Amino acid sequence: MTARTCAACDCEIDGTAIKVKLGGNTVEVCCEACARALNEAEASISTDAQAGEG
Repeated sequence: MTARTCAACDCEIDGTAIKVKLGGNTVEVCCEACARALNEAEASISTDAQAGEG
């Protein structure tokens, strides 16, 4: 069986994973801190993309 790993820090996920939706895909992370980090990174990328459209 393949171990599940966190999409943010690559740590092995044991127990309940937290699901985070990013750009239409759902990924699993190990903790709230990793979920927050991915959400902040996505927000930063979308803000940068919108700034470049002008």
